[in-house]
Amino acid sequence: MIPVTKPYLPNREKLNQYLDGIYERNWLTNNGPLAQELTSRLEEYLGVENLLLVSNGTLALQIAYRALGINEPVNGKAAEAITTPFTFIATASSLKWDGMQPVFADIDPETWCLAPENIEAKITPQTRAIVPVHVFGNACDVEAIGAIAQNHNLKVIYDASHAFGVNYEGESLLKHGDAATLSFHATKLFHTGEGGAIIFKRKEDLERAKKMINFGITGPESIEELGINAKLNELQAAMGLCVLDEMEANMAARHAVWDTYERELANAVQLQKRSSHLTYNAAYFPAVFESESVAVQVADLLKENGILARRYFFPSLESVKFLGHADHQPVSSDIAGRILCLPIYASLEGRGQKVVIDVIRSSFARGLLQ
Repeated sequence: MIPVTKPYLPNREKLNQYLDGIYERNWLTNNGPLAQELTSRLEEYLGVENLLLVSNGTLALQIAYRALGINEPVNGKAAEAITTPFTFIATASSLKWDGMQPVFADIDPETWCLAPENIEAKITPQTRAIVPVHVFGNACDVEAIGAIAQNHNLKVIYDASHAFGVNYEGESLLKHGDAATLSFHATKLFHTGEGGAIIFKRKEDLERAKKMINFGITGPESIEELGINAKLNELQAAMGLCVLDEMEANMAARHAVWDTYERELANAVQLQKRSSHLTYNAAYFPAVFESESVAVQVADLLKENGILARRYFFPSLESVKFLGHADHQPVSSDIAGRILCLPIYASLEGRGQKVVIDVIRSSFARGLLQ
């Protein structure tokens, strides 16, 4: 079976060395030395400041919302945040979970990111923030979104779960917005098994969030903030340090897989239009087919041949009832219906990838798809 993704497992001997240190120190959590080291190394690797490690990517979003104060009700009603319907459920459900109402604006049909021209019409007196997503590591129109936010006094929190290591115009894409969040889930390009991070624009927001992730506790007898437990532990940090040591080899292998797909399938499927001046991280290979029927048939044919592709993202989130009443978003709904993410991971061998490509190309060549 060829899965759609596979966790990258680093050198076991090096991981064992980190684990031996954990056993010697008997320090498992609460900002241990490995978490501190990982924070420092990630800031250097990514070219950012004010990075805070947390226990998963969803909590990264929720802590960012609260640290920036966008969750507070407005005029006695729930605050609103404008976001994209073409994303993983956590982007929107994290807003709803924290008492905010996600308001969906449609995406650009080529980049698949939140379209700035669709944002302003959604702004109301309840709007506190914009929560765009760098979809599949592709940069949103950060300049236009920043201008809208400034004009309307809104915060911007980027869900950058797919954008690890992505640079835009020579600097980290993660520097844009009041905050940008990362997921370090096992299936991500960089991972800690489970985990995440927030990159804050302002030091004061980082300091407030540090209190929040430790129950609001600031000392043995001091509790200054409403908090929760969202700390990244030493075992997670050990995995992250090992994965980080091997990032260049990991990314090179994924780029080789991505480039092969692009070369062999570009004429058969629609690919995402990437922003200019962007360094891509090859975290995903999304392909949009002629119709939803074709996409479903391709997924079924691949499965019959022992290959798992994923309808990611599907469905378009304005159709998810528990998120609240939302207008139909035609572009997002269309792309969500026709998209498949094909298998991509560092250890996907040439022969395995060839099977994926051959199944897709032969299906079209023999007219099996209708």
